[in-house]
Amino acid sequence: MNNTISVTGHLCVDYIIAVDEYPPIGQSRQISSREKYFGGGAANIAVGIAKLGGEAELISSVGRDFKESGYGERLKSLGVKTHFFESEKNCSTAFMVNNAKGDQITYFEWGAGEAFARSNPPARDFVHMATGDPEFNIKVAKQAKFASLDPGQDVKYYSAEHLTELFENIDLLMCNNFEIGVMCSTLNCSEDELLEKVDKAIITKGKDGSTLYSDGKITEIPSVSVTAVDPTGAGDAYRAGFFTSLKKGYSEEISCKMGAVVSSFAVEKVGTQTNLPDWETASARYRKIFGDIE
Repeated sequence: MNNTISVTGHLCVDYIIAVDEYPPIGQSRQISSREKYFGGGAANIAVGIAKLGGEAELISSVGRDFKESGYGERLKSLGVKTHFFESEKNCSTAFMVNNAKGDQITYFEWGAGEAFARSNPPARDFVHMATGDPEFNIKVAKQAKFASLDPGQDVKYYSAEHLTELFENIDLLMCNNFEIGVMCSTLNCSEDELLEKVDKAIITKGKDGSTLYSDGKITEIPSVSVTAVDPTGAGDAYRAGFFTSLKKGYSEEISCKMGAVVSSFAVEKVGTQTNLPDWETASARYRKIFGDIE
């Protein structure tokens, strides 16, 4: 039995920058701190799965600065399998600037992500498609035995034609409450009408938890309350917990709860991969919040 969970989409280098206040145009402000982190939606999920003891494969694109970034060594040390497309541009890079009020401005360099549009994906049995190129994801979905789609922040690049074709070829839609609103606008339909187009769906809603739509049943999943330091990467951690649990044979509802648990660890520290738990640690918190996972 193939237990590998393949994840397609961005590998990204994140720079989180802190300033007291944003400058007016034409002026500057001092940076109080600048930290580099490993990120990217697909890479975060793959790393989360590996940390939980699952078999993860990352299908992504990397740039000319990948070798010196140290990212390859990190993935190898965690046992994440990789299938990379190469680009002469830089790795996809995010510059997140936070001010003292807690506001955030993000500048994203698509960079090596350009390689998706000219690449053909490998055929895989079980695939989750995270942020990435719509045309590439359509190719992925058509080849997979099980395909899950999460358009993420790239949802604005999906046309009505893209979404229609993907919905015909996926088994699960995962998104947050903002992204489903964008898709409804693109397709000119209501949320209920959109949900009728897919077999199953999970909509995450931050501190308000998530909702599982499966086999005509709607199940509300509460969030796990912790002291949040940085919400970046919470959704990716949720997906890592969900898919790892699902592959272990647990129900969709239990897997959603495990997603909420793993997400709660991610927000406790700055950085999308900084505080991801192993299965034993996540299971201990699961039992404390939801009871016996068995």
